[in-house]
Amino acid sequence: MSDHSVYVTNQPLRQARTSWLTAVETAGFFRRRPQQTVGVDQALGRVTAEPVFARHSSPTYNAAAMDGIAVHFLDLAAASETDPVVLGTDRFAKVNTGNAVPEGYNAVVMNEDIHWHGDGSAELVNPAPPWQHVRTVGEDIVATELIIPEGHVIRPIDLGAMLAAGVTAVAVRIPPKVVIIPTGSELIPAGQSVQPGQIIEFNSRILGSTLTEWGADVEIHAPVSDDPLLLRQAITEAATSADMVVTNAGASAGSRDYSAATLGELGSIIVHGVAIKPGKPVILALIGDTPVLGLPGYPVSALLTLQLFARDLVYTFLGAPLPAPQTLEAIMSRPMHSPMGVDQFVRVTLGRVGDKLIATPSGKGAGSVMSVVRADGMLTIPAGSEGIGAGERVRIELVRSRGEVDATLVMIGSHDNILDLLANHLHRRRPPVRLSSAHVGSMGGIMAIRRGEAHLAGSHLLDEQSGEYNTSFIKRFLPDLPLQLINLCYREQGLLVAAGNPLRITGLADLADRGLRFINRQKGAGTRLLTDKILRDSKLDPHQIAGYDREEYTHMNVAVAIASGSADAGMGIRAASVALDLDFVPVAEERYDLIVPAAFARDPRVCAALELISGDHEFQQKIVGLGGYNLRDTGVVMYEQ
Repeated sequence: MSDHSVYVTNQPLRQARTSWLTAVETAGFFRRRPQQTVGVDQALGRVTAEPVFARHSSPTYNAAAMDGIAVHFLDLAAASETDPVVLGTDRFAKVNTGNAVPEGYNAVVMNEDIHWHGDGSAELVNPAPPWQHVRTVGEDIVATELIIPEGHVIRPIDLGAMLAAGVTAVAVRIPPKVVIIPTGSELIPAGQSVQPGQIIEFNSRILGSTLTEWGADVEIHAPVSDDPLLLRQAITEAATSADMVVTNAGASAGSRDYSAATLGELGSIIVHGVAIKPGKPVILALIGDTPVLGLPGYPVSALLTLQLFARDLVYTFLGAPLPAPQTLEAIMSRPMHSPMGVDQFVRVTLGRVGDKLIATPSGKGAGSVMSVVRADGMLTIPAGSEGIGAGERVRIELVRSRGEVDATLVMIGSHDNILDLLANHLHRRRPPVRLSSAHVGSMGGIMAIRRGEAHLAGSHLLDEQSGEYNTSFIKRFLPDLPLQLINLCYREQGLLVAAGNPLRITGLADLADRGLRFINRQKGAGTRLLTDKILRDSKLDPHQIAGYDREEYTHMNVAVAIASGSADAGMGIRAASVALDLDFVPVAEERYDLIVPAAFARDPRVCAALELISGDHEFQQKIVGLGGYNLRDTGVVMYEQ
């Protein structure tokens, strides 16, 4: 076997899907459709293999629908207020709801409409139309009537309908068995201590749970190391016992990627390489009539390609209808560039701000699991487009409910660790409020407020001339917008350095003098402006700082870079150093405020956030526990216009 594999093709998505589905159908995969008979009580969520017909009618007899008396309607035809009808005990029968209506009677009169005489006779003043308050035979279900069709996913109400119609067992599809084979010598089980070069194996749980939600019967194989013989053995055994096989990782063209060569030897490769981002190196193959999907190793790529190329197979195998996608129109909060010639799939968060539904990319990179966790929907940028402009209307396929989207509070601006606390506490409320926070820096937040794309913006911009925070920037960029500037906290900013500060860093001058590695915040961030001010005050040229152009978007990402050893120092808040057990060299205390447009001041989501910030003692204590915060003005209006 060759040590290297190459892309057999790099097909457009539509062509790849057509080729794949055609090959699978031709191989006879969809003609299997095995079935079994199960008791109705065990049938919830299963897919019917045959139509279900009523064995008998429901009700099976004429049943009283009210408590009262059964009568013959002709006996009451002349009844009126002025000329009531009195029925003797031989001309009616007392019945309760659900009782059979005795032979010879065809209507029921409620107890409330009866005047009883002492001798037990009943005086009635209203006529009774035929079958009044009577559930006739077959009113609900008629014998031989279709209860549920073939290919129907059985719901709780369907169980009751079948039992009511005398059906106690039902033929259902046997789910396709899918074996997932994680590959890679670097994989270790969850719970073990992770060493450099090792990765916790979790992709199989994402893929397996997704397949289970679709209705498949999933088996997860133990991870297979990068050995072509072991991989061949695992795939061969799985293809023999399962209806479908999914391998994860090893699909690309690296020297240790053996999936393509192995599948080419064991069967036929239909597609290798699709013009999509992420997920390009996906392999679609057949071993006999068994579909085998070789998915990329990155979790986002793996999940996306599973959805694109396996979902149709599972639903068609079961004979179940594919769920219709739920879509809506949104406005992009920032531009998205896309390479020509590929279909790009972008995870987005959504939030309704005024009359606009705002879509913001939830993260980047095929390895970003959290971008999927946070995502509310998926944006597809077609192959013929170079991207999407800010403010452009786009169609989003939802992965959350519309209700969750409408309950989302959109906050754009500077990052702070308090926001994670805020998100959790808001979600605990009833009804819950979701927080969508995009960390684009203080200036990015002000611009989002100006465009009407956020309910709140976090900002800590220092005006060097006045020494005031945020106000001058609001006057300059939001001069005509009624708003309040409400304090969230004061926080310590400084240099984050390795635990114990082994390099004895005392300031940015040390970095310049000794060539130490720095990691910066993005342009427009308040922390970046503070860094630049310190450099100017110290008469240091930014080019003297190694890593000045290396940017991150959050304090925690800066902290992670230092904790991992990829940088020696970075500017950030004390809470980030506490979170990752780093040392901290204090530089300044700064004020962090929330910009609250008057248009949203009474929005229930905004009110919930401000109530937490200013009035929840437990929440404030947790903020203090993060380290480096002072809440002396929390909730105070610092400026209003």
